[in-house]
Amino acid sequence: MLLIPCPNCGPRDETEFHYGGQAHVPYPENPNELTDTEWSRYLFYRENPKGIFAERWVHSTGCRQWFNMLRDTVSYDIQAIYPMGTPRPDSSSRATPESGTASTAPDSTTTGTTGPSISTTSLSTTTAPEGATK
Repeated sequence: MLLIPCPNCGPRDETEFHYGGQAHVPYPENPNELTDTEWSRYLFYRENPKGIFAERWVHSTGCRQWFNMLRDTVSYDIQAIYPMGTPRPDSSSRATPESGTASTAPDSTTTGTTGPSISTTSLSTTTAPEGATK
């Protein structure tokens, strides 16, 4: 569970907040002039970095104010909270974002240190019950 520091109310439980998507996405100047492809890219295409990410949040059960947050998407560590309309703070002194996919290493699970062994599993030895269709 995250403890989110609301800029107006102080630290509160994450259940009091709602995620609002990627921060700093400008609204198109002339939306009526956009093609369907350009409009869909504005609506649905967002960054998905592994590392520091700028997000919008609203304190929905408290002060009901929107704010921006820099959060590490790997560790959930909150780097900065800042008001809407202000530029993103410099995070170069902190961890740099990575791009990529989830690890496929055998030890990448959160519940153990090794992946499941499939060397002893065989589907060919399984037989269907009598009367079952194949």
